[in-house]
Amino acid sequence: MTIQTTTHLNFRGDARAALEFYQSVFGGHLVVNTYADFVMPAEVPGSDKVVFGLVAAENGFRVMGYDVPGLTDGPIVGGGSTRRENGTTVTDQAVFVSLSADTLEELQGHWDALAVGAVVVEPLAASAWSAGFGMLTDRFGVTWSISVSA
Repeated sequence: MTIQTTTHLNFRGDARAALEFYQSVFGGHLVVNTYADFVMPAEVPGSDKVVFGLVAAENGFRVMGYDVPGLTDGPIVGGGSTRRENGTTVTDQAVFVSLSADTLEELQGHWDALAVGAVVVEPLAASAWSAGFGMLTDRFGVTWSISVSA
């Protein structure tokens, strides 16, 4: 039996922009369905928002996104802040997205793209446990924990 997990992110109206951004970073196929696509009348506010979104790439990257009805302002739902303090990660966020690859070279381009408009919590660099580790909160409020797995 094979099990696959896919991170599903809940946004406040910017799921389409986030998914398009993640597709630009990781490649792959983008699927976006709006509430109007699933029979909500087009004149209803929010009918153009994302009810089902997916980025799936051949490199294994997968993420889903959704716009929570009625929420239109602020970062990702459940977002908060993450920072480093005295060598420790301090956060009130419930979830980070973890990204790993076998080499730092594989991760560097993804890191550079995700870092545009992001808050870097910890720069991508060698650490005591990895040839490369970094953490950032992207412009959509999603915190990424990035590391070399080998």
